[in-house]
Amino acid sequence: MTTAKLNLNGNDYEFSVVTGSEGEVGIDIKSLRSASGAITLDPGYGNTGSCESAITFIDGEEGILRYRGYPIEELAEQSTFEEVMHLLIYGHLPNASELQSFEGKLQEQAHVHEDVKQLIDGFPANAHPMAVINALVAALPGFESDASDDEQDIIRLIARVKTLAAWAYRRSAGLPYVASAPGLSYSADFMHMMFGSQGAKPSVSPEVESAINKLLILHADHEQNCSTSTVRMVGSSGATLYAAIAAGIGALSGPLHGGANQAVIEMLDMIDKDGGDHDKYMAMAKDKSSGFRLMGFGHRVYKNFDPRARILKRSADSVLEALGVNDPMLNIAKQLEQVALSDSHFVDRRLYPNVDFYSGIIYRALNIPTEMFTVMFVLGRVPGWIAHWREMRLDPTTRIHRPRQIYTGSTKRSVERLSER
Repeated sequence: MTTAKLNLNGNDYEFSVVTGSEGEVGIDIKSLRSASGAITLDPGYGNTGSCESAITFIDGEEGILRYRGYPIEELAEQSTFEEVMHLLIYGHLPNASELQSFEGKLQEQAHVHEDVKQLIDGFPANAHPMAVINALVAALPGFESDASDDEQDIIRLIARVKTLAAWAYRRSAGLPYVASAPGLSYSADFMHMMFGSQGAKPSVSPEVESAINKLLILHADHEQNCSTSTVRMVGSSGATLYAAIAAGIGALSGPLHGGANQAVIEMLDMIDKDGGDHDKYMAMAKDKSSGFRLMGFGHRVYKNFDPRARILKRSADSVLEALGVNDPMLNIAKQLEQVALSDSHFVDRRLYPNVDFYSGIIYRALNIPTEMFTVMFVLGRVPGWIAHWREMRLDPTTRIHRPRQIYTGSTKRSVERLSER
């Protein structure tokens, strides 16, 4: 067995080395503190493996993303979101019978308790949809007398989160709620509840359905990111599935995580209102003293082109053409893209357009409001979160997450009487 050695204060310690199926190497330091009294310090956990997982593999240097071994490029082009959800959660692509059963259960469970509408109505009309859906997911078990963290709850949560997401939008727009329609795909049903009319025949174009299906697949999982790690940490305490997913939604709401595609549109809007001079802003992006940050370019994980961005670039081009969209902001986006892909400043630094850049463009073309962009991310990411929560729950070695710290505060001191202060 390969081992790693640490010399600390003249003492040698040995730790076993774990190698993943793709050659990733990790030093198992579970015994470090008990053996030496020391801990590792890794702010942001950028070099810390919190678990072993069989769900998603990423190679940022090569621009590789695979779900359960399947390249994201193949899944995005050949699979439905329902198939990918099944793959992530249960470990394999479903056969025809399994898929039919899975889709049927999702359709059966899409209808939420009527009293949930009163809860949504209690929010101000201008409440951000992310705040609404966060609260609703946390509250769902209160409306389920038999909630028990079993497979039924997994189906319920996946099915109902799209209803809650659509209704959060309808509430903010002052529109009546539209119920789930039988016989539609997950993607088409969501768009029907967003933009359809109650009682009217669902009408979602194939281009729109395909675009949403692809976006949800590409957002379904991304290894141990901030929100997924949050779901695992909360779940490790024995908290319910609903509580863990609600915590993940909270983590995703941050502008450095799920809010990035919203930031892209806000940037484009700013450029448009300033006359649309994209060259001016690209020059500012090169100047560190300008204070301007180019949103939607580069990625913390990928040092190559984000594989999801390659897929969405093609999808964005086809969607804009199919829908005949002519939007000044989208034209600015295409101009920024052209500069970033050809200018040596951005190419040399590998600041390629990322998934947030293209997803924001597509969502805008589909008339999805900017404040709903992060909610769309939630829809895609829920099955990935559930897959990690389930994997952790089924692992008998799981222990409650409890990171350590290096204390830097005051040493022991005495309390002074008030009269002496």
